[in-house]
Amino acid sequence: MDRVLFLCSANYYRSRFAEYFFNHLAEANALRCRADSCGLMVGFWGNIGPISHCAVDGLKARGVPIDGVCREPRQVTEADFAAADLVVAVKEDEHRPMMRRLFPQWADAIEYWHIDDLDCAQPEEALPLLEDKVRALVARFGMPQSYAGEKDEHGN
Repeated sequence: MDRVLFLCSANYYRSRFAEYFFNHLAEANALRCRADSCGLMVGFWGNIGPISHCAVDGLKARGVPIDGVCREPRQVTEADFAAADLVVAVKEDEHRPMMRRLFPQWADAIEYWHIDDLDCAQPEEALPLLEDKVRALVARFGMPQSYAGEKDEHGN
């Protein structure tokens, strides 16, 4: 089974949304891939609770269930990089410098996206962009972008 690792700063909002949304699409289409997520600086930002209400609200709006109790944000480790087939950091300008400082051997080996955090973009702006990127990534693993579900407001 292929493993995707989504990275953001705190493992609270963007990477968690991407993890849940990716797994929802992969499972619904019987793909042999799953995602996990971690943060590069967990605890630094002072998160309240295990997952951002913005991520939960965005997932629910897209029909993605959040089952049971969510785990707390998790700090990425060297083992997480080694175990993943693909690592995606959700904001290059933010995460590439962190990667160079914390995990320089992996900094140029991962894929970088351009999805802003809450300090630069509201969820109504950022989550549709993240959704589109996750859909395209799932398609790379074998699922057509327009899977057997409803289309969103972007026609995806």
